Amino acid sequence: MITLPGQLAIKTIHGRNGDFNVGRLATSIGEFVIKNAELDQYREGKYEGDFVITEIRPSTYNTSGRMVIEIRAHLGGMTLSNIDHLSRDEANRLSPQEVDPIDEEAQTPVPSTSAPAEAKAATSSDPLVDTTPFGADVPAKPASKPVTQDDDATLFGALWPLGEIVKLDATVDRRLLRQQRDRLGALGYEFAPLSQDWHIASA
Repeated sequence: MITLPGQLAIKTIHGRNGDFNVGRLATSIGEFVIKNAELDQYREGKYEGDFVITEIRPSTYNTSGRMVIEIRAHLGGMTLSNIDHLSRDEANRLSPQEVDPIDEEAQTPVPSTSAPAEAKAATSSDPLVDTTPFGADVPAKPASKPVTQDDDATLFGALWPLGEIVKLDATVDRRLLRQQRDRLGALGYEFAPLSQDWHIASA
């Protein structure tokens, strides 16, 4: 584990599983791709501070018929001191064709179970490939019912009932974390990057 000062550039990408964030951390020892789940709470921008790096490793994934190899760092924590907007050039450096970490995890082979090859071919895990036949009718999503307090209690678990300040647990499943993020926004909370928690927006 090592703590380094640096700048983390975060870009928001609109994927089939909802919005997700990818980051690029520039430090004195090099540049690393960051895909920690907690980044999904942040807005697009540049964040300066001290970053606790627990692991640095090469990582690969497939997208659009190519294999991407990148040096990835896993953050154990960060203390932020300054926030700025991304310039267009900086945003372009962060590829818009990044694979959603949820899909990336689905690509990882699990040795204990071997799914049939036909089933794998039928469902592409690449978010950039739409396998719906041209002209086919996409089934309409059922009308969403109003969210109740019971639904919120189930969604937030031990965090319910919510206080004026809410700190999400980034170790939960990524899908759950994104649902909690979206629901907090709908309930009038705003994420405070420096303190890394959610605050009820003042009227």
